[in-house]
Amino acid sequence: MDDWKDRLRSFVRAEWRAQTAIRASDRPWQMPFAASLAMGLPLLFGAWFNQMAPALIGSLGGLVFLYLPRTALQHRMVTLMACGFGMVGCFALGVLSHLLPAVIMPALALCATLVTMVCRVYRLGPPGSLFFVMAAAIGADAPGTLAQVPERVGLLALGAVGAGVIALVYSVLILRIRDPLPVAPLPPPTFDFVVFDSIIVGLSVGVSFLAAQLLDLHKAYWVAVSCLAVIQGVSRRSVWERQIHRVVSTSLGLVLTWLVFALPFDRWGFVPLVMVLAFVIETLVVRHYGFATVFITPMAILLGDATSFPLGDASALIQARFIDTVLGSLVGFLGGMAIHSQGVRQAVGAPLRRVLGGQGPEGVKRRRTVDR
Repeated sequence: MDDWKDRLRSFVRAEWRAQTAIRASDRPWQMPFAASLAMGLPLLFGAWFNQMAPALIGSLGGLVFLYLPRTALQHRMVTLMACGFGMVGCFALGVLSHLLPAVIMPALALCATLVTMVCRVYRLGPPGSLFFVMAAAIGADAPGTLAQVPERVGLLALGAVGAGVIALVYSVLILRIRDPLPVAPLPPPTFDFVVFDSIIVGLSVGVSFLAAQLLDLHKAYWVAVSCLAVIQGVSRRSVWERQIHRVVSTSLGLVLTWLVFALPFDRWGFVPLVMVLAFVIETLVVRHYGFATVFITPMAILLGDATSFPLGDASALIQARFIDTVLGSLVGFLGGMAIHSQGVRQAVGAPLRRVLGGQGPEGVKRRRTVDR
């Protein structure tokens, strides 16, 4: 009995140390400031013209700034431009799929699969495919008509362009005091890492969105984003930690959200609040994902639900987001376990190779060599 208690205590202590460990980071304060400006500038225009709903779409495009690598100026801007085009394309796919509800789930699953493949082939760093899929999920979940598609896609594109301008100014200034890192050569892609994992990710995201729709949850995109945030762990341990962080930290973030919604601010108070949250998030996320999630939750809810002021009672909203988070994290955890299970790889990977005709990256390379 005593041995069982000792093992439990040791497990709890080890788990607590692992969950609360804070990583060192040399990220300069200018980067979170520029990121908050990229997200906040569309909101400032929206507050000025009293058009917050369009401004929120533009702010979503500002998330492109977070993909800025720490490399030379030319590589930075090319990477950011490519990510901007990808973000616009994913959002357009999501908005168009909303017009045909039957194709939303397969469209979102396909988007998550292809985006994850591209991110893995080119070794795109964090946040990886997260914001591309989030843009698609938000577009798919937002009500609208065909006539509104060009306007909404254009607003997101303008937000991405604004983020590019801010990234250019930031890069010119920061490269004067920080040396860029060399562009690392891309390792050869593998079938398991690029194709198999991406398909599991896409299916998990699609299933989570479908489950949210079947349960008639109000914001199905939140479930898909929670699923992807968890499944992106690089190991079983990482998936487990992300699930814990996502559920526990989101719960604390929902308490913070309730306090924020209780504040009697108007749209001019809303904009600096979002910018401060963005600054705090980008300062913390490289040090501890769980601590950052506490602040990600209110910011995401504000960007998704704050279209009129004052905000009003958030009790029902908070309860709904907690259910969304638990459901998405559960699906993401199961998908992550499948990715890191050798049994699943052997049972599914080999038939998948045969279905694709051996057209994994290595298979393509071998076939081209034989053809020559």
